[in-house]
Amino acid sequence: MANNLRPETMERITNFELANAFIEEQVAAVRAQVGDKKVLLALSGGVDSSVVAALLIRAIGKQLTCVHVNHGLMRKGESEDVIRVFGQELDANLIYVDATDRFLNLLAGVADPERKRKIIGAEFINVFVDEARKLEGISYLAQGTIYPDILESIKAAEGKQAVKSHHNVGGLPEDLQFELVEPLKLLFKDEVRVVGEALGLPHAMVYRQPFPGPGLGVRCLGAITRDRLHALREADAILREEFANFGLAEKVWQYFIAIPDIKSVGVKDESRYEGWPAIIRAVNTKDAMTATIEEVPYEVLHKITYRITHEVEGINRVLMDLTPKPTGTIEWE
Repeated sequence: MANNLRPETMERITNFELANAFIEEQVAAVRAQVGDKKVLLALSGGVDSSVVAALLIRAIGKQLTCVHVNHGLMRKGESEDVIRVFGQELDANLIYVDATDRFLNLLAGVADPERKRKIIGAEFINVFVDEARKLEGISYLAQGTIYPDILESIKAAEGKQAVKSHHNVGGLPEDLQFELVEPLKLLFKDEVRVVGEALGLPHAMVYRQPFPGPGLGVRCLGAITRDRLHALREADAILREEFANFGLAEKVWQYFIAIPDIKSVGVKDESRYEGWPAIIRAVNTKDAMTATIEEVPYEVLHKITYRITHEVEGINRVLMDLTPKPTGTIEWE
């Protein structure tokens, strides 16, 4: 494990000059490691996998194949952004898999959060493995492992609590024996963002909010239905748009909508209208172990409430979750 620890002499990457030096160093290291062989990457659209993809494209070009799996639980426009940036602008070898029906059929009627998470995680691996087996000559698996992942995995191996092991694309079958390529494994998240901007990735992609692996699946509370999932995606897009309009997008660490599987009576077009509530969650944190509530101005809340209740079919109320962590967790499920 000692070989994986960050050298004390390694300078923090805080500007483009240091980022560019790091990029040059890693490009050379990847070329030396990979040679003329092929590399496979699961590209979620998150900052870590996106920065790895951009760096590897610069290093080995078409030797890299990226697989983006849309499980139908992405936020509005995210898969389209991945296709545009990597498939079109960076001309990557990109395999796009729309597995929406595959995931939602498995999740039908499943209300327990842990069961939902396990189904989504296991099926993601199944889809990725299906695509990997269609490809020939893949020798390496690239991962967006970063330094905190290694630290937490080391602590977990030592039996310490309140940490977790990180597997990234873990759980792959033994017959898929890839050697790992992990060019970001000595960087902290803030350094990854600086490197991403130095590589020319869009600012919105580099500063993408933390997003759970199960995606909107754990924000569409209870058993997921397609109509409620659609309402959640649209309401969340309005929230993100208005936070950006009012300068809150990078001030707040994480903000999102959750929609429970309950309805209340409302009024629409002078008639009784039963709809779901949209719950706004906006928190700030340094370590995700504790979190405080962002005080969102009423002007912003009124604008968001009006837009969601008038533009999103199925929602008739907007609520604000004011619970810090503890006692609440950041996500609802």
